[in-house]
Amino acid sequence: MSLHLLALDASSSACSVALLRREGEHESCLARFEMTPRAHPRRLMPMVNDVLFEAGVTPAQLDSVAFGRGPGSFTGLRIAAGTAQGLAFGLACPLVGISTLQALALQAHRRFHCRYVVTALDARMGEIYAATWHCADGNVVAQSDEAVLPPARFSLPGHDTDWVGVGSGFTLWEQFNPDVQVAMSQHLSDLEPRAEEMAWLAARDIDAGLGQAAHEAQPIYLRNDVAWKKPA
Repeated sequence: MSLHLLALDASSSACSVALLRREGEHESCLARFEMTPRAHPRRLMPMVNDVLFEAGVTPAQLDSVAFGRGPGSFTGLRIAAGTAQGLAFGLACPLVGISTLQALALQAHRRFHCRYVVTALDARMGEIYAATWHCADGNVVAQSDEAVLPPARFSLPGHDTDWVGVGSGFTLWEQFNPDVQVAMSQHLSDLEPRAEEMAWLAARDIDAGLGQAAHEAQPIYLRNDVAWKKPA
Protein backbone atom coordinates (compact mmCIF):
# COMPACT_ATOMS: atom_id res chain seq x y z
CA MET A 1 0.00 0.00 0.00
CA SER A 2 1.46 3.37 -1.02
CA LEU A 3 1.05 6.55 0.99
CA HIS A 4 2.15 10.18 0.65
CA LEU A 5 1.37 12.02 3.88
CA LEU A 6 2.28 15.64 4.59
CA ALA A 7 2.53 16.79 8.22
CA LEU A 8 3.07 20.32 9.51
CA ASP A 9 3.41 21.95 12.89
CA ALA A 10 3.60 25.50 14.25
CA SER A 11 2.57 24.87 17.87
CA SER A 12 5.76 26.21 19.48
CA SER A 13 8.65 28.54 18.67
CA ALA A 14 9.60 26.01 15.99
CA CYS A 15 8.07 25.48 12.58
CA SER A 16 8.33 22.06 10.93
CA VAL A 17 7.15 20.08 7.92
CA ALA A 18 7.52 16.40 7.07
CA LEU A 19 6.62 14.18 4.14
CA LEU A 20 6.16 10.49 4.88
CA ARG A 21 6.33 8.17 1.88
CA ARG A 22 5.39 4.50 1.84
CA GLU A 23 5.85 2.10 -1.02
CA GLY A 24 4.97 -1.43 -0.05
CA GLU A 25 6.96 -2.31 3.08
CA HIS A 26 9.38 0.63 2.70
CA GLU A 27 8.71 3.85 4.60
CA SER A 28 10.78 7.04 4.66
CA CYS A 29 10.29 10.55 6.02
CA LEU A 30 11.77 13.79 4.68
CA ALA A 31 11.58 16.62 7.21
CA ARG A 32 12.41 20.28 7.77
CA PHE A 33 12.66 21.95 11.19
CA GLU A 34 13.39 25.62 11.95
CA MET A 35 13.30 27.74 15.08
CA THR A 36 11.19 30.63 13.76
CA PRO A 37 9.55 32.60 16.59
CA ARG A 38 6.80 34.84 15.17
CA ALA A 39 7.68 33.88 11.58
CA HIS A 40 5.38 30.87 11.16
CA PRO A 41 2.99 32.48 8.62
CA ARG A 42 5.95 33.46 6.44
CA ARG A 43 7.86 30.18 6.64
CA LEU A 44 5.31 27.36 6.76
CA MET A 45 4.22 27.18 3.11
CA PRO A 46 7.75 27.74 1.71
CA MET A 47 8.90 24.82 3.85
CA VAL A 48 6.04 22.70 2.47
CA ASN A 49 7.05 23.61 -1.07
CA ASP A 50 10.72 22.86 -0.37
CA VAL A 51 9.98 19.40 1.02
CA LEU A 52 7.66 18.47 -1.85
CA PHE A 53 10.15 19.74 -4.42
CA GLU A 54 13.06 17.80 -2.90
CA ALA A 55 10.96 14.63 -2.79
CA GLY A 56 9.74 15.09 -6.35
CA VAL A 57 6.15 14.92 -5.14
CA THR A 58 3.36 17.17 -6.38
CA PRO A 59 0.51 18.29 -4.11
CA ALA A 60 -1.89 16.22 -6.23
CA GLN A 61 0.00 13.08 -5.17
CA LEU A 62 -0.70 13.63 -1.46
CA ASP A 63 -3.05 11.08 0.07
CA SER A 64 -3.52 12.81 3.43
CA VAL A 65 -2.47 15.79 5.55
CA ALA A 66 -1.69 15.99 9.27
CA PHE A 67 -1.07 18.88 11.65
CA GLY A 68 -0.09 19.50 15.26
CA ARG A 69 -3.51 20.00 16.85
CA GLY A 70 -2.18 21.17 20.19
CA PRO A 71 -1.88 21.96 22.91
CA GLY A 72 0.49 24.82 22.23
CA SER A 73 0.66 28.40 21.04
CA PHE A 74 -2.84 29.69 20.28
CA THR A 75 -1.70 31.62 17.21
CA GLY A 76 0.58 28.84 15.97
CA LEU A 77 -2.16 26.22 16.26
CA ARG A 78 -4.53 28.38 14.21
CA ILE A 79 -1.88 28.87 11.54
CA ALA A 80 -1.12 25.15 11.25
CA ALA A 81 -4.78 24.13 11.36
CA GLY A 82 -5.80 26.70 8.76
CA THR A 83 -2.99 25.72 6.41
CA ALA A 84 -3.65 22.00 6.81
CA GLN A 85 -7.41 22.45 6.35
CA GLY A 86 -6.85 24.47 3.19
CA LEU A 87 -4.57 21.81 1.72
CA ALA A 88 -6.84 18.91 2.67
CA PHE A 89 -9.93 20.67 1.34
CA GLY A 90 -8.26 21.58 -1.94
CA LEU A 91 -6.92 18.05 -2.41
CA ALA A 92 -10.12 16.36 -1.18
CA CYS A 93 -8.03 14.15 1.11
CA PRO A 94 -8.41 13.18 4.80
CA LEU A 95 -6.95 15.34 7.56
CA VAL A 96 -5.53 14.13 10.89
CA GLY A 97 -4.86 16.22 13.99
CA ILE A 98 -1.98 14.90 16.13
CA SER A 99 -1.33 15.70 19.78
CA THR A 100 1.81 17.78 20.21
CA LEU A 101 2.43 16.08 23.55
CA GLN A 102 2.19 12.61 22.03
CA ALA A 103 4.53 13.62 19.20
CA LEU A 104 7.00 14.96 21.76
CA ALA A 105 6.88 11.64 23.65
CA LEU A 106 7.54 9.71 20.44
CA GLN A 107 10.51 11.97 19.71
CA ALA A 108 12.00 11.19 23.13
CA HIS A 109 11.43 7.48 22.51
CA ARG A 110 12.97 7.49 19.04
CA ARG A 111 15.96 9.69 19.86
CA PHE A 112 16.79 8.62 23.41
CA HIS A 113 14.97 5.29 23.82
CA CYS A 114 12.89 6.65 26.70
CA ARG A 115 10.11 4.35 27.89
CA TYR A 116 8.22 6.38 30.49
CA VAL A 117 7.91 9.99 29.41
CA VAL A 118 6.42 13.13 30.90
CA THR A 119 5.78 15.72 28.21
CA ALA A 120 5.29 19.30 29.33
CA LEU A 121 5.04 22.49 27.28
CA ASP A 122 5.19 25.98 28.71
CA ALA A 123 1.60 27.28 28.67
CA ARG A 124 2.60 30.72 29.99
CA MET A 125 0.81 32.35 32.91
CA GLY A 126 2.70 30.03 35.28
CA GLU A 127 1.15 26.87 33.84
CA ILE A 128 2.14 23.87 31.71
CA TYR A 129 0.43 21.59 29.23
CA ALA A 130 1.33 18.10 30.41
CA ALA A 131 0.68 14.38 30.02
CA THR A 132 2.44 11.07 30.73
CA TRP A 133 3.19 8.25 28.29
CA HIS A 134 4.48 4.70 28.04
CA CYS A 135 6.58 4.14 24.90
CA ALA A 136 7.58 0.76 23.48
CA ASP A 137 8.51 -0.42 19.98
CA GLY A 138 7.47 2.86 18.43
CA ASN A 139 4.08 2.88 20.17
CA VAL A 140 3.07 5.70 22.51
CA VAL A 141 0.24 5.02 24.96
CA ALA A 142 -1.18 7.70 27.23
CA GLN A 143 -0.90 7.09 30.97
CA SER A 144 -2.84 10.24 31.91
CA ASP A 145 -5.10 12.81 30.29
CA GLU A 146 -3.61 15.94 28.77
CA ALA A 147 -4.10 18.87 31.12
CA VAL A 148 -3.17 22.50 31.70
CA LEU A 149 -2.14 23.26 35.29
CA PRO A 150 0.56 24.86 37.44
CA PRO A 151 3.72 22.70 37.73
CA ALA A 152 3.22 22.38 41.48
CA ARG A 153 -0.11 20.60 40.89
CA PHE A 154 1.23 18.09 38.40
CA SER A 155 1.43 14.49 39.68
CA LEU A 156 2.64 11.21 38.20
CA PRO A 157 0.58 8.01 37.72
CA GLY A 158 0.63 5.69 40.71
CA HIS A 159 3.12 3.09 39.52
CA ASP A 160 6.75 3.57 40.50
CA THR A 161 9.07 3.84 37.50
CA ASP A 162 11.90 5.87 36.01
CA TRP A 163 10.36 8.90 34.32
CA VAL A 164 12.06 11.26 31.85
CA GLY A 165 10.67 14.75 31.33
CA VAL A 166 10.81 16.50 27.96
CA GLY A 167 9.59 19.81 26.64
CA SER A 168 9.69 23.54 27.31
CA GLY A 169 7.53 23.14 30.42
CA PHE A 170 10.62 21.92 32.25
CA THR A 171 12.12 25.39 32.14
CA LEU A 172 9.84 25.69 35.22
CA TRP A 173 11.59 22.74 36.88
CA GLU A 174 11.98 24.45 40.25
CA GLN A 175 8.20 24.83 40.51
CA PHE A 176 7.44 21.09 40.23
CA ASN A 177 6.47 19.11 43.31
CA PRO A 178 9.55 17.55 45.01
CA ASP A 179 7.99 14.08 44.71
CA VAL A 180 7.82 14.54 40.93
CA GLN A 181 11.40 15.79 40.77
CA VAL A 182 12.67 12.76 42.69
CA ALA A 183 10.83 10.37 40.36
CA MET A 184 12.50 11.79 37.24
CA SER A 185 15.96 10.58 36.24
CA GLN A 186 16.39 13.57 33.95
CA HIS A 187 14.52 16.33 32.15
CA LEU A 188 15.21 17.90 28.76
CA SER A 189 13.66 21.32 28.31
CA ASP A 190 15.02 22.09 24.83
CA LEU A 191 12.94 19.58 22.81
CA GLU A 192 10.11 21.00 20.69
CA PRO A 193 7.30 19.11 18.94
CA ARG A 194 8.25 18.12 15.37
CA ALA A 195 6.20 17.34 12.27
CA GLU A 196 8.36 14.25 11.67
CA GLU A 197 6.89 12.35 14.64
CA MET A 198 3.43 13.68 13.77
CA ALA A 199 3.78 12.12 10.33
CA TRP A 200 4.59 8.67 11.78
CA LEU A 201 1.66 8.90 14.21
CA ALA A 202 -0.71 10.19 11.53
CA ALA A 203 0.17 7.34 9.16
CA ARG A 204 -1.07 4.86 11.77
CA ASP A 205 -4.27 6.85 12.20
CA ILE A 206 -4.84 6.87 8.44
CA ASP A 207 -4.26 3.11 8.32
CA ALA A 208 -6.88 2.76 11.07
CA GLY A 209 -9.40 4.83 9.11
CA LEU A 210 -9.28 7.79 11.51
CA GLY A 211 -8.85 10.51 8.90
CA GLN A 212 -11.41 13.34 9.04
CA ALA A 213 -12.93 15.78 6.60
CA ALA A 214 -11.04 19.08 6.51
CA HIS A 215 -13.70 21.02 8.42
CA GLU A 216 -13.94 18.43 11.20
CA ALA A 217 -10.31 18.50 12.43
CA GLN A 218 -9.87 21.32 14.93
CA PRO A 219 -7.07 22.59 17.22
CA ILE A 220 -7.07 21.57 20.87
CA TYR A 221 -6.29 24.47 23.19
CA LEU A 222 -7.09 22.86 26.61
CA ARG A 223 -7.74 26.32 28.06
CA ASN A 224 -11.50 26.84 27.97
CA ASP A 225 -11.15 30.61 28.22
CA VAL A 226 -9.04 31.01 25.08
CA ALA A 227 -11.08 32.99 22.56
CA TRP A 228 -10.94 36.01 20.31
CA LYS A 229 -12.57 38.94 22.07
CA LYS A 230 -13.22 42.45 20.85
CA PRO A 231 -11.86 45.23 23.09
CA ALA A 232 -14.49 46.73 25.37
